[in-house]
Amino acid sequence: MKIMNMVGAINDALDIKLNEDKNVVVFGEDVGVEGGVFRVTEGLQKKYGVDRVFDSPLAESGIVGTAIGMAIAGLRPVVEMQFCGFIYPAMNQIISHASRMRNRSRGQLETPMVIRMPYGGGINALEHHSESMEAMFGHIPGLKVIAPSTPHDAKGMLIAAIESNDTILYMEPKRIYRAIKQEVKTGKFTIELGKANVVTPGNDITVVTFGAMVREVQKAMVMAKEMGISVELIDLRSIYPIDRETIRNSIKKTGRILTVTEGPMSFGLGAEISQIAIEEAFLYLEAPPARVSGYDVIVPLPKGEHHYMQDAYKILYEIERNVKY
Repeated sequence: MKIMNMVGAINDALDIKLNEDKNVVVFGEDVGVEGGVFRVTEGLQKKYGVDRVFDSPLAESGIVGTAIGMAIAGLRPVVEMQFCGFIYPAMNQIISHASRMRNRSRGQLETPMVIRMPYGGGINALEHHSESMEAMFGHIPGLKVIAPSTPHDAKGMLIAAIESNDTILYMEPKRIYRAIKQEVKTGKFTIELGKANVVTPGNDITVVTFGAMVREVQKAMVMAKEMGISVELIDLRSIYPIDRETIRNSIKKTGRILTVTEGPMSFGLGAEISQIAIEEAFLYLEAPPARVSGYDVIVPLPKGEHHYMQDAYKILYEIERNVKY
């Protein structure tokens, strides 16, 4: 075991796969010489050379398009979108080609590639740097979308993603890149993709969230406990495929569900999970499914960002309201 933050855990996962599999390549804007804007890939180019870890032009569509060709040819590219809001120029490549190559070729061609993407707000960044558009990506057939909330999960899920034969969008909550340290297994290990984690068992209400919002929910849980409310916390980990079974089983126990997400509310992940609750456990519900989310606006610039972000008090308010329904 070794104490790591999320940056170190992701770097360790990349190091393990680069060393183990010569077909793994890592590239993107500034990921080589500089080690990425957040230094997630620091030291990897020096260790594995410019043929395995290298900088790309500032062209997201070109980055993903090149990775698609590499993947079809037998490599396993791991590419970085420097910030979440920079991915939009690459959407044509992701939707039109990467996500549907297996279907288009009737299973003859695959695109085993990982698109790393720092996402979310809370760091007072500029426009295009703070989006949390998980629902949009989860809606794309043929694309898997995952988001770790801890260093341990970040390492195990990234290794599993690199070894997968699917195209995977790997969302990294940059707000907690260095905010959490924990013991992480040394060496190689994987975490099953598509499987949620029941972080804390509880009896009164189920709260489903992912990424940086797990910590905010945990803060709210401390206050809820003082009020005599027992919260079952589920870390979704996988946006798609989504773990319906874990959500269903939890609702059957608690009778209530609250979702906490950063993205805009309308047509978001909270609505999808609420529908799962209705379909899978309607007769067990003792209150309507509730949600805490971002607003249907562009994430404000730094001075106004705190008004947009979800915090423990907003979450606690909805927990209490739902339990008292």
